[in-house]
Formats: sequence, C-alpha cells, structure tokens
Amino acid sequence: MKTEWDYTTLADAYLKRPDYSDAAIDAMLKIAGAEKCDKFCDVGAGVAHLTLMLAARGLDVTAVEPNDAMRANGIKRTASLPNVRWHEGTGEQTGQAAQAFDMVTFGSSFNVCDRPVALKETARILKPRGWFACMWNHRQLEDPVQAQIESIIKERVAGYGYGTRREDQTSVIDASGLFGPVVHLDSRVIHEQTVAECVEAWRSHATLERQAGNAFAAVVAAIEHYLVSLKVEKIRIPYSTNIWIAQLA
Repeated sequence: MKTEWDYTTLADAYLKRPDYSDAAIDAMLKIAGAEKCDKFCDVGAGVAHLTLMLAARGLDVTAVEPNDAMRANGIKRTASLPNVRWHEGTGEQTGQAAQAFDMVTFGSSFNVCDRPVALKETARILKPRGWFACMWNHRQLEDPVQAQIESIIKERVAGYGYGTRREDQTSVIDASGLFGPVVHLDSRVIHEQTVAECVEAWRSHATLERQAGNAFAAVVAAIEHYLVSLKVEKIRIPYSTNIWIAQLA
C-alpha cells in the first residue's frame, strides 16, 4: 500500500530499533485493565516491535501495517505466534470491523497519520469504553554522545526537527472529543548496542531520511565516523518511552 511516508528502504534497518520500556507497557496495560486474550489492534506495526511485546503478554493482536517490506519482516518475526495476525491498512483506514477491539495502539506511527482522522477510525473499531494509546521512544538528548550526534545532524540538515513525534499528544486527543482524560506515561530505559547496530538503527530513521534527502547517507556516515572514533565496542543509549493513553468516551 502506498503512503506518503515510504519505509521500504528502511525496513531491514528497522529491526535494530530499540524496544519500548517494559515498565511503560505494563503500566499502560494496567491502566486499561487489559487481560489475557483481550483483542488489540496495533496500527503501523512495522517490524513488530510493539506487536511482539503485546503478544508476549498473552494478548490477541491484529497487526496493521501499510508497507509491504515492513509487514513482511513483522510476519517473519511473529510466524510462530498463534495470537498475531497481519493485515494491510493505515491508521486512517485500518480495514477492521467496527467495535472489534479492546485497545488500539500506535507504536511510533501516530505521527505519520492524519491524527484527527486516525482517532476517528480508532473510535470506530474500538469496543465501547475501549482504549487508545500512542507511544514513541525519545532519545535523551542531554546525554553527551546523543548531544554530539544531534550536532552532527543539525550541522548538515538545515532546520532539522522531530515534528509531532516529540510533541505532547494530549491536545490533539482532547480536540477529537472522542476520548476521556489523557494519561501520559514516561519511563526511562537504557538500550545497549554495538556501534554497528547503532549505525544500522540510524539507517532506519525515517524523520532524518525525509529531511536530509540526498544527504541522508552522508549524515549517517558522519554519525558512524563519530561513533567509531569513541573506540568502544558498545554504546549505552538512554531513551524515554512516552505513552499517551485515553479511554473512549
């Protein structure tokens, strides 16, 4: 399925992206009162990072992903799991039945949707009093290594920014008039990667690719040069998993 953001060339690199904080996911499920076998729709499921975490907790997951290459990787990673099914679709048009799900999640995907339209679609496929959640992993930019990477990027990409993925999502959820009070969860997590894995993860960075254009490969190469210069085998990368969760009104 063709969408405005094409992740085809990033699909394999996406396998090196970090998982979300277990503590944040467990807190989200506790707030929603989720129980084993509850029906979840993971929208923009990509290569199954969030899908796998939900499935491991005994939830019944329908993974919706528009990109063929991303979906193929996700299918491969979840092939042994009977509680995961994959479908082609978007946040605005999931292709799912009305009132079918206890919860709808967007793992690092809500920002590439038309958010008001995606919220309407979420409300359509949720059961009465079902739950919505969107989440992202945010690198902690005050970390010295991450601060230097930011400098490398901004020196080479004029006006670089993260768009809506680093915004507080409360206002757009409230503006829909479809959900009750929004709860924000924030949990720190450290991901350790080899330098090669870290560089490969940067090759999956769609926001950077989109803004850097033809300079994308050169920017990633500069990041790689810097990380190699540290002369360490592994990099400890501090993240914060940010989740916004709300119940259908």
